Formats: sequence, C-alpha cells, structure tokens
Amino acid sequence: MTDAAAAPAADVKPHLTRTHVLELLRGMIRIRRFEEKCVELYGQEKIRGFMHLYDGEEAVAVGVAAALDPADRVVATYREHGQALARGLSMESALAEMYGKATGCAGGRGGSMHFFDAETNLYGGNAIVGGGIPLAGGLALGDRMQGRPHITVCFFGDGALAEGEFHETMNLAALWGLPVLFVCENNLYAMGTAVARVQANTDFAARAASYGMPAGAVDGMDVVAVEAAARRAVAAMRETPGPHFLECRTYRFRAHSMFDSQQYRTRDEVKDWREKGPIVRFQGWALEAGLVHEADIEAIEAEVAKQVENAAAAADQAPWEPVEDLLRHTVADERPAPPAPPAPGETVETTYREACKQAITEALLNDERVFIMGEDIGAYGGCYAVTKGLLAEFGPERIRDTPLSEAAFTGAGIGASMVGMRPIVEIMTVNFSMLALDQILNTAATVRHMSGGQFGAPVVIRMATGAGRQLAAQHSHSLEGWYAHIPGLRILAPATLEDARGMLLTALKEPDPVLIFEHVMLYNMTGSLAKNAGAVEIDRAAVRREGSDITLIAYGYSLWKALEAAEQLAGEGIEAEVIDLRVLRPLDDATIMASVGRTRRAVVVDEGWRTGSLSAEIAARIMEQGFFSLDAPVGRVCTAEVPIPYPKHLEDAALPQVADIVAAARAAMGRG
Repeated sequence: MTDAAAAPAADVKPHLTRTHVLELLRGMIRIRRFEEKCVELYGQEKIRGFMHLYDGEEAVAVGVAAALDPADRVVATYREHGQALARGLSMESALAEMYGKATGCAGGRGGSMHFFDAETNLYGGNAIVGGGIPLAGGLALGDRMQGRPHITVCFFGDGALAEGEFHETMNLAALWGLPVLFVCENNLYAMGTAVARVQANTDFAARAASYGMPAGAVDGMDVVAVEAAARRAVAAMRETPGPHFLECRTYRFRAHSMFDSQQYRTRDEVKDWREKGPIVRFQGWALEAGLVHEADIEAIEAEVAKQVENAAAAADQAPWEPVEDLLRHTVADERPAPPAPPAPGETVETTYREACKQAITEALLNDERVFIMGEDIGAYGGCYAVTKGLLAEFGPERIRDTPLSEAAFTGAGIGASMVGMRPIVEIMTVNFSMLALDQILNTAATVRHMSGGQFGAPVVIRMATGAGRQLAAQHSHSLEGWYAHIPGLRILAPATLEDARGMLLTALKEPDPVLIFEHVMLYNMTGSLAKNAGAVEIDRAAVRREGSDITLIAYGYSLWKALEAAEQLAGEGIEAEVIDLRVLRPLDDATIMASVGRTRRAVVVDEGWRTGSLSAEIAARIMEQGFFSLDAPVGRVCTAEVPIPYPKHLEDAALPQVADIVAAARAAMGRG
C-alpha cells in the first residue's frame, strides 16, 4: 500500500496462528473444489448459461473476507463464486443457484452471475462490467447517513477501470467520504483483451490515488499479503470513514467463461501462473513453516470433497420454482394501502413548480430517511427552480449537490435505498437519464427479481421531460414510454397540481423504484390547490372530462391539449371523454376499457415518437380487450418521426397539437 494508505500498525496484522492458517487454506481449497465440480456439472448440462470461474484468484476473496465483520456489505462481480463462498455462503445454496433451483441463494432467479444473500450481506454479482461500483457507493452512503459503522467492499475486474461508472463513483466516494473498499482484481485480461493492450496507464493504484483516496497494490496470489492490506485499509476506514482502493494482481487459470477458447494466451503462460498459484504457494509455505501437516491437508480435502458432493446431491434433488410463480418478485408482493383523500379545504393559488417543491419539503420534514440529490439542486436551486431555498433549510447532507455523473449518483441513490434510506434522485432532464440507464434498468428494476425478493430498491427518480421550449434535439425528448417498457419500475406522469404534489409523497412509501416524469411546459402552470393537499393514489387513471362519443387518452402536458380539443369538439356536437393516464406503468386497463366501452371510439395522444410508442401499446390493448366494442380504428396523435427541431414553427409542427387531436377525433367519428 502507499504511505497514504498506511493505518494503525501491529494490531491489524494477520495473526498467522495454526488455526488461522488452516482457515485461510480451507477457504481457498473450498472455492477451488467447488468450481472444479461446477465444470463437471456444466459438462453434464446441469448448469447452463454463462459461467465465469474464479480459479486462481482465491487468495483475493479469502484474504479480503478475513478482514471484514459480518455486518459489512459486499458487492461482487459476475465471477463471484469465490467471493460468495469466502463470505460464508453455503455450498448447497450456491450450487442450487447455479442449477437455477428454488433452494438457491436467490431462489434460482440469478444463476451463476447473480448470487445474492441477505444473511451474509452479499448484494449480488453484477453482470455489467463496473455496474456494481455505483451501487457500492450508495450502500456506503446509506450506512454513513444512518450512523452505521459498516464498510462496503466492492470487487471488480481490471476491465472496469475503463468504464465511466468507475471514474464517476471514485470521485463521488472521495468527495463524500464514503467508506468503500474498492478491490480491483487485476487478472490481466478483460475477457480476451490484455490489460497492456487497452489501458494507457496500467498503474491502477496511481489512477485511484488521483481522486484523493489512499490506494495501493498487492500480490493477489499471496493470501497473507491480501489480508494484511485489507486489514490496514478496513482499520483506517473505521477510524476515519472514506474510500480506499486496493489492486490485487492475480490471474485466472481458466477461460473467461465456458464459451471461451482462449486464443489470446498460450498454454505455457497459464502453466507458469499455475505453478505459483495461491493454494500451491500458501500450502507449501505453511508446510515448510510447520504450521500445517500433510494430514491436515488431507483432512481439509476430504471435508471439502464431502461438502461438494453433498451440495451436488442436494442440488439434484432440489425443487424448481413452479411456473405459476413466474411473475413473482418482479415487484413487491405487498404495497402500502393507497392514501385516503383529505376532506376538501381552503385553496391557494400556486404553480406546478411550487407544488413539486411543497411535496419535497413535506417529505424532508416528515421522514428523516428522505434526502434529495442531483446536479445543481442545492446552491443553484435546480435547473427548473424546484429545489430553490431547500439547501438553506435542510443543509448539504439532505440536499446533496452532485458532480455531473448520472450513473454514479443514480446508482448511489439505488444503493442507499437498499439499506433503509428514502432517496429522491433528480436527473435534470430525461435526456441525461440515458447516462444512468444501466443503473435504472440493470439494478433498480431487476434487483428484487434477481435476488429472489431479498432486496428491493425503493428509490424515487424525478426528471423533466418533453419539448416546447426550443431546446433542440438533445433536450426535448419524451422517453417515458421507454421506461414504461421495463418490468420492475412504476412510472408516473403528474399533469395536475394535485398530482405534482401528491404523487411524490406516495411514491416515497413504495417498496419498489418509482420514476416521475414532470413535463417542462407544466412548471409555470398556475391553478388552485387545497392547502391540505397531500398524498394521492398512484394506481389508477382519472377521467378528467366525461363524454359519450369518443375517448381521448393522454398524460402530462398533452392532457391539457386533449382537454382543449374536447372543448372544441363539443362545439361541433362531439362529446369527448378525456382520460389522464397518470400512471404509465402499470397501465390502468380497467379505466381505459370502461371508457372505450361506453364511447366505442378512442384517440391516444402521446408526445413520444409514433413507432414503438406508448400509444401503440395502449392501442394494442384496446384492440385485444375491446375490439368488439369499437366502431372505428384506434387513432393516434404522436410526435413526428424526427429529432425535435430548434425553430419554433418546426418544433410546433413536430409535436402533437390541439388541431391534430381534433382532426384525429373527427376522423374516428367519420367526419374527417
């Protein structure tokens, strides 16, 4: 380790007693024999899919695990068998997960790349290179904000150092003093690409140190050296919370995965590394030092062999999860009851922007677990001034200005939510959410499913959406339909002052991730709002105008265009019913079908592009569920298939307008 990483000395060194030496040796042999059995079972097609073996890297997992307390948290990689077993996961649970059986550590839903285990505080293997790094930052953030002394360890390979999520999170962790031990397992190859061919600077410790954290490198084939370095780092972090980086220089003896023919390296290279492997090396030293004897090794091998065979037998006999449970763990089995609407009270004139701010303020006042973070939300007051003044009222711990690093702070919000906090993540505009899509799609939306229901991510993510302000193609998207495509998320689109205030309050009680899309053209909208307005239900669409001739279905800013179109149609003798979707996932089919069943015609208004749009999904559902009640095809009014132009007249031409809705309704009525 570097001098900066030095910590309290003698009391944190490994005590190489006979007992501890046997523990370290047993831990490495246990991993090695488990994986050898996995290779055999893969050949028998009892394990399928990708399987990435840890063979050769055992000293890293065992050495780091020896420095941790049971309450510390671990985020692993897709090569996590060794990390999971070193952490204390049983072979039975691990192998059943490899099979995909219901008795696996994640109920068989994660498989080889996604071990989760709440009992050992294992927060999952992550199949996205670098994808677990922001999550680890969030776990540490949640613990630190709640005054817990835990350390989070995050394992990742050398390939992750080229990913943006690594750099974003290193900066954030150093900036906020997050107690994360970043462990880089540098096995010299990212899949088949040698480090020397793709890294301009292979001094990884220096790269990490540039972010202002203690960083160092260690021989990852030496379990004692790894443990000593990990103990020093952990001791220092417990004394002064903040991140540390440890590069463990190691080598994987087997292929990247079972599909890898290893054309990128020679057999002699692998043979040379095997001769100095961690088990051979440590076992030889322990025998020479007289700390263990051949009989001890034979006993360990026999003990582990029995464990492996018992685990295989148990996995063979374990039950599969029934097909009837297919949809289970997509979202939580139980949700809080919807809030009761308050009695009508005195109203006040306000804006949509202020309604959003009131909701955030109320949440911060009523729940100490709530905090908000995002770019420029503090001193600047937010791009749309929603959070203006909150920094002075609540302070920088709860109003967190972040670097421009959407993946890192979104992942941090997800992680913090998993350990008891209630984060509100503000992404300035929906376009920027593309930079956080990995964290939203691959972690927030999937963690409950992949963990077999052990972990949820009750994070709320707010973002501005839509066009109309002449912000041109890169700041004018309406991508909520993309997110509505993803199982595991709840998607909200508040169009009224009541919903702008109330949806956030309800979302913060949800057990699963909620995304709230606030249209940029609504922030200045004024209206009356009850002084006692509070949380609202977030399950159903709302009929905003009753009618008998045609149903107009819209959400967000388009709702108000649909209502204006309905007024024009009424002047022509066409009574349009207007539905505000409010909730884009899950869609409220019942309200939609009931309305279409009455009016027998429908037009869907959607600011997304027509191809593959949310309007297409709604039209398909109407055709599937209400075809025989229709008197005309379902009409759609969508944004033109073009990047949103900058000139006002072209922007207006591209977006759904009142005249377009009126024309579509007339066509459905046979008056086009």
